[in-house]
Amino acid sequence: MTKIYNDPAEFKNEVIDGFALAYPDYVARVPGASGFIRSGGPRAGKVSLVIGGGSGHYPSYSGVTGVGFADGAVLGDVFTSPSAEQTYRVARAAHGGAGLILAFGNYAGDRLNFAAAADRLRAEGIDVRIVYVTDDIASAPAPEVDERRGIAGTFTVYKIGGAAAERGDDLDTVERIMRAANARTFSFGVAFAGCTFPGQSSPLFAVAERTMDFGLGIHGEPGVRSDTWMPAAKIANALVEPLLAERPEGAHRAAVLLNGLGATKYEELFLLWNNVRPLLAAAGVEPVMPEVGELVTSLDMAGCSLSITWLDDELEELWQAPAHTPAFRRGSVRTATFQRYVASDETALAGTAEQATPESERAAAVVREALRAMTAVVAEHEDELGRIDAVAGDGDHGSGMVRGLRAAQSAAEAARGGVQTVLVAAAGAFGDRAGGTSGVLWSLFLRTIGESLGNAEPVDPARLARAVGRGAAAIKDLGGAELGDKTMLDALFPFVDALDTYLAAGSALDRSWAAAARSAVEAAAATADLVPKVGRARPLAERSIGSPDAGATSMGLILTAVGDALARHCG
Repeated sequence: MTKIYNDPAEFKNEVIDGFALAYPDYVARVPGASGFIRSGGPRAGKVSLVIGGGSGHYPSYSGVTGVGFADGAVLGDVFTSPSAEQTYRVARAAHGGAGLILAFGNYAGDRLNFAAAADRLRAEGIDVRIVYVTDDIASAPAPEVDERRGIAGTFTVYKIGGAAAERGDDLDTVERIMRAANARTFSFGVAFAGCTFPGQSSPLFAVAERTMDFGLGIHGEPGVRSDTWMPAAKIANALVEPLLAERPEGAHRAAVLLNGLGATKYEELFLLWNNVRPLLAAAGVEPVMPEVGELVTSLDMAGCSLSITWLDDELEELWQAPAHTPAFRRGSVRTATFQRYVASDETALAGTAEQATPESERAAAVVREALRAMTAVVAEHEDELGRIDAVAGDGDHGSGMVRGLRAAQSAAEAARGGVQTVLVAAAGAFGDRAGGTSGVLWSLFLRTIGESLGNAEPVDPARLARAVGRGAAAIKDLGGAELGDKTMLDALFPFVDALDTYLAAGSALDRSWAAAARSAVEAAAATADLVPKVGRARPLAERSIGSPDAGATSMGLILTAVGDALARHCG
């Protein structure tokens, strides 16, 4: 388990502070952001590669920020996507005037948050391309390659893209090369023991004694199948065989990574490589500058993964190119000839809101009370939500929601104005602090409700119901989930429908909300029978049957708590 920490909630921030102190010659902390850019600032005329994801994967992200690799790295909380705001700040600081590549593993939270940051950057006139990595063959079959998640193969794709940008390739070329590298990268892993969050006493998942899980993820997700203990020679074969099955026709030279996940010793990895290398040779595979060691970890998980990137002449040159970063150094790096890029002084114009009326200010007080109730109920059920999420996910739903709600509550208490002002402030704080899928979706939900209600008109039951309905529709449009996909919408949509029905029948707001909340709780419990079709739980869909969706469960708790706050107000 992770043994060195102070406040678990501040683990990521203290790690970032320590890293900045350890490697000032390589990286510079971006003010007000959870991330770094290369020391010396962005290089004028150079395409900038910004990578990122949740903390807990070092040396991935911050450890490979430097010459010949990434220009910037943004980190979320442990196993949680960085927020759109944090991603925007790091990417903006890394921009050198020639465009940006935002790269990350294929996870729902990362895709949503990086896309939101990209939209904001494009609105400022910056050319942004997105490349997400899909190397994990265990997470989806070959015909569904776009559904595969990114694991240790991200290292190779980032290295090749960083080398292309370093030699001066333009944005179109760097994007093309990274997509080509991703299409030729395949990974498969095995876990011997789960990983444990800072402050937690038990791992996210357990591997039975004398067994191992194949097809693990790097966020604590369990494997797709279990097997009894086997010697290194058989483990090597179990890793190599499925990767060779997806070998492109005619490919024989490859970048090969044997990656340790945090607790597996280097000696064990070298021993395993001694069994992997002959299998590759027998299959006619020639490794080019193979890497054996910790490249993309998962806190203290015991296990390893094997990645193969099939090289052509162009990719091979870039894979072998020099790099100089805190955690990865290869060859001799010549002093950069780029001038530092200095951005023009641009001031973002804050949106203007209507002047708040006394009625809206009184409603804003109810919003603050509701947020306090939301925070309290989720904090009370934090561990339970984490356990539900860990069945087929990474177990961080409870902690992420608590972080987001506490930040939202604090922002709402500080905001002065009407309903829109308070809810928009809460939405921004929630998204920035929670990160991940929940962060961006709940931020959108709260913001949409606030903007629908405004600051001028009284908040009557019909307007409130319409605003909640618009918020639900916004989540659906952004996240792409449908009713029945085993997400928070499976609780929220029944709530919206029930609220409309009770209000139309003439029931008072507090009674209508309470009855609709009961429908949401019942619908959340019924998600135990559903199979997830989106998000991290999808690769382990069968395991989730029998357990409700964590997002739907927290939605039911929150709607019930808001109903209690409304009842106190109406009374």
